[in-house]
Amino acid sequence: MKFKCEKNKLQEAISIAQKSVTGKSSMPILQGLLIIAEENQITIIGSDIDLSIETKLDAEVIEIGKIVVDSKLFGDIIRKLPNKEIEITSIDNNSIKLICEKSQFTLVHMNADDFPSLPSINDDVNFSIEQKILKNMIKSTIFAIAQDESRPILTGILFEVKDKKINLVALDGFRLAFRSENIENDNFINAVIPGKTLNEVVKILQDEGEVNITFTSNHILINLEKTKIISRLLEGEFIKYTSIIPEEYNLRVTVKREELLNCIERASLVGKDGNTSLIKFDIEDDYMIITSNSQLGNVREEINIILQGEHLEIAFNSKYLIDLLKIIDEEEIYMEFSSNVTPCLVKSTKNNNYTYLILPVRLLNS
Repeated sequence: MKFKCEKNKLQEAISIAQKSVTGKSSMPILQGLLIIAEENQITIIGSDIDLSIETKLDAEVIEIGKIVVDSKLFGDIIRKLPNKEIEITSIDNNSIKLICEKSQFTLVHMNADDFPSLPSINDDVNFSIEQKILKNMIKSTIFAIAQDESRPILTGILFEVKDKKINLVALDGFRLAFRSENIENDNFINAVIPGKTLNEVVKILQDEGEVNITFTSNHILINLEKTKIISRLLEGEFIKYTSIIPEEYNLRVTVKREELLNCIERASLVGKDGNTSLIKFDIEDDYMIITSNSQLGNVREEINIILQGEHLEIAFNSKYLIDLLKIIDEEEIYMEFSSNVTPCLVKSTKNNNYTYLILPVRLLNS
């Protein structure tokens, strides 16, 4: 194998493929990157079996071939080289030589035949969506996936395509995030994609262009122009989220999102108690009082609101409210309540493309 390419293009491709190399596999070959040189193009593949990423770059291929190199070492070397042309050549059965200006490295490589093949993906069910929209949808929901592995299905995001809409849903038992967009597609899709996959997908998606997504019974293929991401789907039945979201409310608060976020962040500074930070809302006619008490002290914040309904006292873990208020980019939001022991819904005042649900913390006098 022998090829020449620009350092920056090679570094970018390595960075993309590395996102699937966890370094935790018991198979040494999976700590490496598969490099294939053919027809003026280099293909770089990383995999941990559950998640595989393949990306391509243009190069001057002098001799075709394929090798597997240690992902971290190879990536570190390429990153440190000058921003000039790199020449990579096989010099015997188990090593390669890298030359860039006056720098030379000789590296041991592994046998490419030992690298596992990528899953075969047929176009069973597929659709296209703008990369920017998909990136925003993932960012708007992924914070609500479960971190606890005791219920594996909740460590992923539900992808649901039906009625010409794509819905993304995440929940962890304390909160739920729902995001929806219109889509020109008549397919019906119901699949759960691992959160760790989507965390890497977000880093690769751009703000321009479309992405093509294909689902099979076991895998998802996310196909960009020069990059393919293949991930195993999570097995099991996702919770019927529509039965969790209340359809009615007894009071609705209209509030400025940024003002509310600032008040909660300040209140949470005093309220820290272990891993939680409890805050209480006293909802009155045209204002809401936010308080927090702990051994460190107490705080009182007041914010103007528009109230439809009765007065209410309710408490929350401030972290859950802060997480969702940070990812909403609208000036004003609705908060809907039924009682101080039932979920609070946070919705847009302009459209219905997102809904967030948070469980309250039960007050002692409830």
